[in-house]
Amino acid sequence: MKDRKQQRSFLKELPLLIGIALILALLIKTFLVQAFSIPSDSMQNTLQRGDRVLVDKLTPWFGAEPERGEVVVFHDPGGWLDESAQSDPGGIAGAFQEFMSFIGLMPSAEEQDLIKRVIAVGGDTVACEKNGPVTVNGKALDEESYIYPGGTPCGSEGFGPVEVPEGRIWVMGDNRQNSLDSRFHQQLPGHGTVPVDEVVGRAIVRAWPIDRWGTLPVPDTFAEKGLAMAPAAMGLVGAVPLVLWRRRLRTGRTAVEAAPTAPTAPTGDRRTRADED
Repeated sequence: MKDRKQQRSFLKELPLLIGIALILALLIKTFLVQAFSIPSDSMQNTLQRGDRVLVDKLTPWFGAEPERGEVVVFHDPGGWLDESAQSDPGGIAGAFQEFMSFIGLMPSAEEQDLIKRVIAVGGDTVACEKNGPVTVNGKALDEESYIYPGGTPCGSEGFGPVEVPEGRIWVMGDNRQNSLDSRFHQQLPGHGTVPVDEVVGRAIVRAWPIDRWGTLPVPDTFAEKGLAMAPAAMGLVGAVPLVLWRRRLRTGRTAVEAAPTAPTAPTGDRRTRADED
């Protein structure tokens, strides 16, 4: 009798438990972490087609912005994806996939998301000569550790220099010969750059398949000294004339103000410092 009561009590509480679990899953997906599936080969070999990554969505809520070297997921800023190529499973399977991705228990079914590596941020100047290295603020990046083996940093054609506006980022795939990234959208508004507001979050872990599990750290080349020197140097160069101009203006103003207030003592009352001593 007691077992039946416990069973009935559990069955009554089951819908509540499921509801709480779904709410928690939705909150985690919305504010903390979300799973995404890799749909193409543009990030090889860092990410393979079909890999699942976990994306950190928490830090942007605290004002953190994408940094150079990070792998980020972002919404299509407009014109990057071919809508005719988007697939829709349809039917029960499609509805189930959409629901599970909505609450974060399956990789996102949203076809408007892309994943690339941040190469430059607002204020940077990025460029690449034909078959040469990618440069950020004049400093060449050593990308051998993450670009697709046998590939070249910017493909068969160069680009730039491109000045990245504040609040935007320049992104490129690790498989440079098979990635429609910022290089190929310079004719669009923003000239190939992506608004920071469109960034969903940073991909931090390659979670599936298990044998490919691993973190997605920022490559060492983006931590080298001098990478962000150009904007600072330009700011210094611009500041020097302003400081000199203000100093000259202040000196001239002091001289003009001092002239009328200078004491005009009678000749007989003038004494030198030597006389006083």
